[in-house]
Amino acid sequence: MVLTGLIRKLGHPLAEIRERALKNILCKIEHSLICCADLVQERLLFLHLLEWFNFPSVPMKEEVLSLLDRLVKYPPAVQHLVDLGAVEFLSKLRSNVEPNLQAEIDGILDGLFILPSEAHELYSASYQTSQTELPQQPKTLTGYFPQDKSTFQQMQVPPRPVAANPAAKCLKFSTFPWLPLTAADRHVLSSNVSSLRSSNHTLIWNTCELLKDVIMQDFPAEIFLQRPRIVQSLLSLLELAFGGDGKHRLALQSVSCLQQLCANLRNRLNFHRDPSFFSSKQDTVSQNSSLSYCHEARVTHHSQNPSPGSSSPRPSVVGRSGQRPRGDGQDWDAVSSSGSSSHAHVNSRVSVPSPLDMVHLDLPELEAEEALELRFQQLSLPQLCVSILESAAPLLRTGSRQMIIRVLELLAEDMVLIGEAISADIWDDSSLFAIDMKEKLLAVLGSLGDTMCYHKSSVSLEQPEAMLVHHRMAFVSISLLAVRLLQTLLPVEKASHFLPEPMSAALFLISLDMPVSLEYPNIHEAVVAYLEQLNSENYSIYKRTAEAVYSIECTCNFLSDVGKEGEKNLLELVELADQALRSFSYHQHFPLIKEIICICSKIWKSAQASPLLQGESQKVFLRMLSHPLLQVKVKTYHCCLEIIKECLGIHNVGKPVSSLCNGIHFLLHPKVLYEISAFGIQEPKNEVNATARAILMYLLQGRLRMTALTWNKFVESLCPVIPVLQGYADTEDPLGNCILLLGEASSEAGEGILPCATRLKFMLRLLLVKKPSVRALALKLLACHLAAEEGADTKRPSIDARVLSRVTNLFIVKKPIDLKLDDRRELIIKLETVEKVYEIFISDDIDLILRKSAAEQLAVIMQDIKMHAVVKKLCLIDKIIEYLSECVGQDGEVVECLVQPSLTLLRKVLCADPVLRVSLSQQPALLTLLFRVSLIFHEDCTVVTEVGALFCLLLFEEVSRMDMWSDNPSNKPSSPSVFSLPVSVSRRYHLPVHVLGHHAVSPYSIVLPLSADCLALKPVSDMLRIAWNLSWYHGSDNLLKQMNSETKIEEFLDTLTLSTEDTLTLKMTHTASGLKDCLRSIVQAAAHREVRAALTRMSFYLLNDRLSFKGGTGPCGVTLKSLSWHTTLNRFLQVLPACTEDEKLLIDIIHFLNKLLKEQRKNVSVELLNWLLELLLRHSPNPLLDLLVLTESQAREESDDIRTAVRQQLQKELIALFSTLLLSFMPVTDRKCLELFYVFQTQLALKLLQCLRVTDAPHFYGLPSLERTLRGMAHLTAFPGWSSHSPLTKPLEICVKYLSGLLEVITSFYVERGGNAMSFMGKGVTKSTVLCLLHLSHEMMAQAQSSEWMSLWFLPLGSHSEEHAPTQQGLAWLIPLWVDRDPEVRFTSLGLGSALTTVETGCVALANSCQNISGGLWGTVVNILLDQSECSMVRREAAFIFQNLLVIPMPSVIIKDYTWQGPCVHDEDSGLSLVGKPALQALLYHCHFYEHLKQMVKHCYLGRYTFGLNCSALNGTSEGNDLNGLDDSFKFWRAPSRMSSQDRDPSSLSTLETMVAASSGSAEFQPLVLSMVPVPEASHDQFVAQGQHETASPRLPHDSSLSAPLPRQCVFVTPPLLSAMCSLLDSLLATSPGDTANALRQAHLIELLCSIADAALVETSVQELQGLLPAPPPAEHTQAQVSFFLEYLSSLSRLLQSCLLVDPDLVTQDELLKPLITNIIRVLTICTKDISDAELILAFYQTWTHLFNLLVTLLRKAGPASFPSVTMGLARYWAAVIDMICKCVGLSSTCPTLCTASLQFLSILLTEEAKRHLQEKDKTSLCHSPTMASLLDETQEHQKSLEQLNERILQCYEGKSSKDVLKRVAANALVSLLAVSRRAQRHALKAHLIDSCVEQLKHIHAQLNLDSLRPGRAALKKKEDGFVNELSVAMQLLRNCLYQNEECKERRRVCLLLQRRHHLRCC
Repeated sequence: MVLTGLIRKLGHPLAEIRERALKNILCKIEHSLICCADLVQERLLFLHLLEWFNFPSVPMKEEVLSLLDRLVKYPPAVQHLVDLGAVEFLSKLRSNVEPNLQAEIDGILDGLFILPSEAHELYSASYQTSQTELPQQPKTLTGYFPQDKSTFQQMQVPPRPVAANPAAKCLKFSTFPWLPLTAADRHVLSSNVSSLRSSNHTLIWNTCELLKDVIMQDFPAEIFLQRPRIVQSLLSLLELAFGGDGKHRLALQSVSCLQQLCANLRNRLNFHRDPSFFSSKQDTVSQNSSLSYCHEARVTHHSQNPSPGSSSPRPSVVGRSGQRPRGDGQDWDAVSSSGSSSHAHVNSRVSVPSPLDMVHLDLPELEAEEALELRFQQLSLPQLCVSILESAAPLLRTGSRQMIIRVLELLAEDMVLIGEAISADIWDDSSLFAIDMKEKLLAVLGSLGDTMCYHKSSVSLEQPEAMLVHHRMAFVSISLLAVRLLQTLLPVEKASHFLPEPMSAALFLISLDMPVSLEYPNIHEAVVAYLEQLNSENYSIYKRTAEAVYSIECTCNFLSDVGKEGEKNLLELVELADQALRSFSYHQHFPLIKEIICICSKIWKSAQASPLLQGESQKVFLRMLSHPLLQVKVKTYHCCLEIIKECLGIHNVGKPVSSLCNGIHFLLHPKVLYEISAFGIQEPKNEVNATARAILMYLLQGRLRMTALTWNKFVESLCPVIPVLQGYADTEDPLGNCILLLGEASSEAGEGILPCATRLKFMLRLLLVKKPSVRALALKLLACHLAAEEGADTKRPSIDARVLSRVTNLFIVKKPIDLKLDDRRELIIKLETVEKVYEIFISDDIDLILRKSAAEQLAVIMQDIKMHAVVKKLCLIDKIIEYLSECVGQDGEVVECLVQPSLTLLRKVLCADPVLRVSLSQQPALLTLLFRVSLIFHEDCTVVTEVGALFCLLLFEEVSRMDMWSDNPSNKPSSPSVFSLPVSVSRRYHLPVHVLGHHAVSPYSIVLPLSADCLALKPVSDMLRIAWNLSWYHGSDNLLKQMNSETKIEEFLDTLTLSTEDTLTLKMTHTASGLKDCLRSIVQAAAHREVRAALTRMSFYLLNDRLSFKGGTGPCGVTLKSLSWHTTLNRFLQVLPACTEDEKLLIDIIHFLNKLLKEQRKNVSVELLNWLLELLLRHSPNPLLDLLVLTESQAREESDDIRTAVRQQLQKELIALFSTLLLSFMPVTDRKCLELFYVFQTQLALKLLQCLRVTDAPHFYGLPSLERTLRGMAHLTAFPGWSSHSPLTKPLEICVKYLSGLLEVITSFYVERGGNAMSFMGKGVTKSTVLCLLHLSHEMMAQAQSSEWMSLWFLPLGSHSEEHAPTQQGLAWLIPLWVDRDPEVRFTSLGLGSALTTVETGCVALANSCQNISGGLWGTVVNILLDQSECSMVRREAAFIFQNLLVIPMPSVIIKDYTWQGPCVHDEDSGLSLVGKPALQALLYHCHFYEHLKQMVKHCYLGRYTFGLNCSALNGTSEGNDLNGLDDSFKFWRAPSRMSSQDRDPSSLSTLETMVAASSGSAEFQPLVLSMVPVPEASHDQFVAQGQHETASPRLPHDSSLSAPLPRQCVFVTPPLLSAMCSLLDSLLATSPGDTANALRQAHLIELLCSIADAALVETSVQELQGLLPAPPPAEHTQAQVSFFLEYLSSLSRLLQSCLLVDPDLVTQDELLKPLITNIIRVLTICTKDISDAELILAFYQTWTHLFNLLVTLLRKAGPASFPSVTMGLARYWAAVIDMICKCVGLSSTCPTLCTASLQFLSILLTEEAKRHLQEKDKTSLCHSPTMASLLDETQEHQKSLEQLNERILQCYEGKSSKDVLKRVAANALVSLLAVSRRAQRHALKAHLIDSCVEQLKHIHAQLNLDSLRPGRAALKKKEDGFVNELSVAMQLLRNCLYQNEECKERRRVCLLLQRRHHLRCC
């Protein structure tokens, strides 16, 4: 035990104690009293030795390192140090110590890197065995991490980066500030842990209920992380979910507890983020976390002359005191729940301990447990979140709907916390913590993936429908949750690196789930994005399936549109048809083919059809002809044949031919005929090729049945295709014969079907056909042609039968020529050389042998394509043709030697030049010439082959051009391409060349998106099947109607029919259908279970809304707004439940309604609210309200535990529903709904009052019901007027009853426990009660007619030890709440004090109640206000109380019988006492009020959240330092005086005297600290009263010998606090103008306050709200920030106005004035157009009003100094200013104050300019600043706005009565405006203002004449004064209208005016 104590002292905050403990241990080691083997087992020792270097003062460094070096030789020590992160810690420490110590650290590090031996395990085990033999050894010393199997112990994060593992950068938030607990609180938590680990199911159930209803309401949520045993127990209970015997119900309870914990943690996270509640008070919350931890000593200074009259440090005016002075110098509440009388006599006077003693004393009552050890065991927020995921995710595979929905709701809450705690950077973090987190998260994601796959696969099994519904609902909801979790944690780009395979498979299933993609499109998009990164194969399948789905949609849309009557958009239909072709392989809906072909036929039939439309339709038709699916081709060809037969059939003889033939025009196009010829005829399947042949035959033989136009069109289209078609020429085949007939000449002039050139090519081409009979026929045709050729007699050879018989196989060569040429990059032969060779070739003077040689050389050179340009330029082609012509002449033998090289040259040039080929192919003479050459050289194989090659190039030129037949021809000119022919041509002809083939398949063929393998996948086929049905029936709604209808007519394949599984999937996923099915089930239900199951399903849909839509209303909310579901649930809500099952069902219904209201709270349906209110206001029975309070019979039934539990749950759900309902009415504006709501408020108030006052219940003040009731009351009383709508009870009576009950509660739970400020037990009751009291105070002020109600707030007071003491009445019960450890309680209770002090009686009562506090009420309030460690909101309320105290007039001297003396101070040196204003000034001076205020302004924090600053809620001081540290002004609470108020001297002071020390030091302040480890600063002392305290001077005591530095506090001063300070300064200016003004000037406070008024903050936030900037935080937070800043601007404006009235010099300094005016104008010109929040708009209006008033006061009081700055600021933002003033003037009805203020500003501004103009009129210096006159008249671009301004001012003037203040203000503005603006004068003239004024003068004149004739002139004097005022205004308006304006000075009007003026003078 001695060793344990010494080790603990090593971590003491005071350096002397640490040193003594270390020396003691070293001495014991030296004298062998203890050995190192004992020390190495003490894990705490190593922690403190490492933490030794984190204190501000670090003595004995060498000794500590030496001890570590000795201990590190033992394996257990190495293990401990490594676990604590000593390696990294010492490595960092090494660079910060002296060189001689670095060697020591190196030695320690060397020891840490030695691997432990096996001896270590034996040693450790033996030690643990011996450990158990020592009963006196505390259990906590077995280590910081108990060696159990809990997963939590494996993921502890040490609390400080320098003493343990460094904080992972992946965390947004880690641990909450540490909260110490009292012994009673620890006992409560411990007992709950024991109960949760019990084997008694009932005990566990009840414990969970207690946790939810009481413990989690009382204790801050972070307590359960800092003491994680309850959380561990709850997580272990989740394992019971799969157990029997009702164990799963315990798991449900655990889930419920964890869900509530997550929600509470989220609230606490927001609380700690709120800068307004940031507190560095060491007495309430230690600001340490696992991310930033350090020991800091707080020194609390006390007076050097302690008074013997001082008492215990806790206020004990009321009730019992729980204090027990201890010898260690630090006093703590020992909260006793026994209530024994032993605590009643603690008012004995105890001397105040010295400042030194107050520093280093232990606090056994508040936290006797080992705090540091506990912190090592605490859970961080990320650890909790991941642990919940790990434990709860497996439960999603249970078969219980209730379990799954509850677990999903838990995980939804948990996911929110994950987003707040864990950053996406976790995947890049390599720290051990991050690695551990990643492993766990990936395991969870894998588990979720497996679960989704399990539920998806289970739907297809043969199971009952109920199970299928269960699996489907689970799959959808879990999918939504998983995707949201991925979006929260894992960036898409990192998915491929980290996401586990099961999740990848699950995402693939979700992506192919058609109903999910339709119902939750945003989730579907996210899934696809992840899938794209994850698995390329699965993503490819999804993409192709999606394409097929789109094609299916187009298919059905096409069929639908085609069937519609009326005009059709043909282009759109063609586009749909094109897309539809891609899904034929799946749906095979063949009627589509006929419809598409009919559309194509219709388009081409019309002569007016656009080329675009024809082209697009032809593409579709060609794709059908070449479709990969055989059935499509068969059907397409068949339909075409049917159309041809229909158009060209014999049966049409009697019909007009023209109208019929046009129907086949879509076939008469080269591309179509090419497709049929090249691919249709060659199709292996007979169904296609036979039909293709029939089509061609019909066309070829249909000349007589076609019009000439159609036939010519056909022949024209056929010509380019003949090279392909001729391949099928055959004398024995019908089609072949028809083809051969094309080449025959008709009898008329030798003309045939084909043009001459085409027919010649046709005949020559037949020579290359493989059929000998065809070639023979070709020779006959050619012989006729040659014979008929012109000049045939002069040409060789002569044609006879002998010649022709030899050339039948002329071009059937054995060695075909290769047409390939070279395309070298560089020229090998010079161009000059080529030209020379060419010259030799063509020269007639050179020998033929040389010319032949030259020709052969040129042939070789022409192998290079680059050389072709040279010879073509030299007319090579013409020369060659010339030689060939010469050759076929009679004397041609001479040049025969040149023929072969010439032919070679011609071939090579033609190969590379498509344009030349086209040109030459159209020359029949050349073709005939070449044929004659071939006949001449028929025995020369080389020449014949060359001619054959040339024929190939020229005869097949049309089909060699691929771009001609391409589906999408390129617009770019193609480069010289290699000559190639369609494969079908190569197959059908015997070509004398080697030629490349193209179009092996049709160029129009499409690639189907899905292969057969993909279609075989079940998810793919399911998606396509559902997509087909959805598209066929045009949406989910129609499809579901069809499924529900009895008549089912399906016009598609059976394979497309939805299966039962598909139908169920659609119904369940489609929210509207699913909800209707749920409601149908409820209506038809025959038992409770069926209704509850339907409600659970409805809850799934609500949860899906929440998971899938971050903002706005989801499909469930939208559907419920349209469904008449109210009537379905009505029957359950209008009848009282008759049994327990009824009550359980009612619980489920109410729970569902509560969730629905929560989801729709921002956009709640008025119909829903009306329905609920009408239910709640029914006369009898009214179950929902009646069930709140148990009847006598129900109370007697409470003996049944189950029934009791059900009743309690029912009451809990009812109060939760009512609370949510109340919150839902915030945005409601419907009048009827609000009227019902007001009545409901009061009815509910009466019911809750009954719940509160059930005193005869057997469990009076049962905490669960009491906490529920008070929370409901808190929600209710927040609405003004809640008590005023009862027909039977007066509002004040209700308020009084509420007050009585609430005071009774606060007395029982707080006051009688001696304040109980440090315990959390009952804190929920306390917080709710104080909040209700705050609301109640405002309600009573509003409802009471006088201030007599204040006495109702008094409680009887007195010491329990003095039974016969006279009883007092007072508010002293309120004071202990001001020092509660909870900032919210302090804030609310001070707010209550602020509310009560708004009336004088409240101020007096509160002051009297504070008489026995040091400093009294004034000192208390000022002390709280100036406490830098206190949070801003608490200080703000203290400022309000201070301000209220100043409102009551106070004297300057002591006046007898004066009710309010104000503050009273006593100077102990001089013995003088001051009261009233002098005392106030002394108080402010001696507490350095203005210096404190100056520092507050400097510390102003304008951020939205505290996180982000290193000095945040995560950092601070150790809880070990003055944890009691309540505000020092309450540490010395005096017992109430025995002297009654009647016995006092009339001159006695009304408040306790505040002693002011004679001497005080100067105030020293430190700025806001942003470092991770706070730097010491001077601590702020508190008030001193009558020798008990020192003065409020923030200085050290003169005899201070403390060596520990003082902690620097992190101060957050927020705009709300500064707003209150501005208001307080305003009141001080009113109370003491001169003194306050001097103080403000000396402290430069006005400059500092104005420097904060930066318009940029408001502008940026407004842009966020308008959506112009990205706004990560919620809109509510931004709105709050803007509201707070606007409030500050308003308060500052009022303060500045007061300063201008008291001392204008405070404001009129140039360096202050110019930026101030600029910021004012910028705020005034902020556009609030798109802000939807009405309260925020109202805040803007109020702020603008104050800013206008400030400008008005500024111009009035300091016009000369401020006017230039104002005009320059206005000129800079003139456009916005004009629009702003127009807007403000236009608000005369809705916001008259703003309208008035803006008009006053305009009036005084223009008046000031007029004055300035007169003053500067005679001055020679020119003013270059813009004038208002120039801005109003010379800016043309703003003319419209200025006219609108004039119009609105005129409307304000003319539209109001003469008694309306606004009319007078508008008149003043109008007078001023007319005086300076000519444009305003012109507008007034147009608006007939002059006429109006003249008429007004007439009226006044007539009225005065009439009144002058009446008797009693004196009685009419007042009325005449009114007329005079009207007359004055009218005359001023007329004068200013006519001023320097010739347009208004028309003679007739002037005369009339003079006349009226004369009459008025006569009057």
